[in-house]
Amino acid sequence: MPDPRSEQVLAFDFGTRRIGVAFGQQLLGTARPVTMLPARDGIPDWNLITRLLDEWRPQRLVVGLPLNMDGSENDMCARARKFGKRLHGRYHLPVEMVDERLTSFEAKGEVMAEQGSRDFGRHGVDDLAAVLILETWFNQQADRAPD
Repeated sequence: MPDPRSEQVLAFDFGTRRIGVAFGQQLLGTARPVTMLPARDGIPDWNLITRLLDEWRPQRLVVGLPLNMDGSENDMCARARKFGKRLHGRYHLPVEMVDERLTSFEAKGEVMAEQGSRDFGRHGVDDLAAVLILETWFNQQADRAPD
């Protein structure tokens, strides 16, 4: 049985207009942006997701859960959970939800630091937010690992 620490993982920053995607390897604990997929009211082009999974061959999927700052859930949480359930139902891979509070805000800050601008145009930062979501998940796994 392969070591679960060597899993390859795709992470998704769910949104109603765009879904950011990042890829990482748990053993290294690093992630990188892959793409931003268009969505219509939160519904992606499932063919694009199938192609991503065929290309990257992840063993696990992670979806950001946009909790309120007080930890309570909102409408977007329900939609992100539904997206995660659809991923699991279509691709039969383990799907984990991870608290993504502040990841989009943090990703925008990183872009501003690099570009010195608040103008994100139509490109957004969803793929960078997916990187932060995946790094959060990696850190949580490391914290749970036995010494």
